[in-house]
Amino acid sequence: MSGSRAAIRYAKAVLQEVTDATKASEVFEDMQCVSSTIKASKELQNVLNSPVINANDKKEALLTIFENQSDTTKSLIKVLVDNKRTGMLAEVSNKYIELYNEEQGVKVAQVTTAVPLSNELEEKVLAKVKELTGSSKVSLEHKIDESIIGGFILRIGDLQYNASIANKLATIKREFSKSI
Repeated sequence: MSGSRAAIRYAKAVLQEVTDATKASEVFEDMQCVSSTIKASKELQNVLNSPVINANDKKEALLTIFENQSDTTKSLIKVLVDNKRTGMLAEVSNKYIELYNEEQGVKVAQVTTAVPLSNELEEKVLAKVKELTGSSKVSLEHKIDESIIGGFILRIGDLQYNASIANKLATIKREFSKSI
């Protein structure tokens, strides 16, 4: 839990540092890039969390990987390396994304399906989320989980709507077990 609180503090500090909207938006794009890059590379995750790899080597590697990012993002990387917190980079970037979206009034909805969403279906989901939240600013995160068999699971903040086949089968199984 302390890791999360520290990540929130770093993310808030970066958000406070970038006062104008253009810079905040630029760092938002950087943080999305940082988050997806780290998430996609198991090797990079291992490097960031390794106590064996020298801090300067980590800093050089990260600054090379993220050389096209803003100076603010590079400063964050340097601070995390100097404070021996490189393992938190992905978490800090995710927290920044959350805080930025919250500040901008963007509602983030996660939809989980067994197969990729078609563009048409994605538009329908976005329209439904806009209707449910009353917000015109909606961002959709899509996750594929074949274990749900079919249907979808929609999460918006604390709300969850589970229309998956796996959930329906589990409900039928419980009802069947009760009747025996």
